[in-house]
Amino acid sequence: MFTVAIVEDEVSCSRILTEFLNRYGEEKGLEFKIVHFRNGLDIVDQYTPIYDLIFLDIDMPLMDGLSAAEKIRRKDESVVIMFVTNLAQYAIRGYEVNALDYVLKPITYDAFSLKIFKAINTLNRRTGRSIVLFKNGEAVKISLNQLQYVEILNHRLIYHTMLGDFHEFKSMKEAEKELGEGFARCNQCYLVNLKLVKGIKDDCVMVGNDRLRISRPKKKVFMARLAEYYQYGE
Repeated sequence: MFTVAIVEDEVSCSRILTEFLNRYGEEKGLEFKIVHFRNGLDIVDQYTPIYDLIFLDIDMPLMDGLSAAEKIRRKDESVVIMFVTNLAQYAIRGYEVNALDYVLKPITYDAFSLKIFKAINTLNRRTGRSIVLFKNGEAVKISLNQLQYVEILNHRLIYHTMLGDFHEFKSMKEAEKELGEGFARCNQCYLVNLKLVKGIKDDCVMVGNDRLRISRPKKKVFMARLAEYYQYGE
């Protein structure tokens, strides 16, 4: 799943971007979580680095897109920014904030699909995929390379990372969907980062400093997933 912000004061344009994203997702088998903002100030105020991609209109009231992008970049260096504009020359300044590209109004689906293809490829090429977790009300972006395993305990998840533990109120199925193919369950309670497995001993998988039991029902699938991961990589 990709989390996308659409920052656009024109309702019609915001609707078109949403429709095109959903259409592209259906065609390519991708899922987008879309969050809408009416101006730059709305997204900048209390910004948290939870977005993979931001469509940012340049000409908006209260705070224009270029100013908003500058403020966002101070908090989030990795989010992909794509400007939306009537005039291409306005978008040239986007390179100052490391914007990927721009979408020219009026937006057509053919042009949009080329831009979103470029954005998705950029996101997929990144080796440092990350997720956002919360601690003491503060959003923290955690690289998947730092996430050792996820544990379910008392109906909540504990994300065991190299930066400490993070507690989230969500289901293990949600975590599996979010984290993807590089993670597998060794039993009902643990979802393991295959990349960080140190070894297998006495029906336990060693991750970090912990030994996690491999259950009999999960063993065959888990070992196959682990072998496949080491054969083909990510």
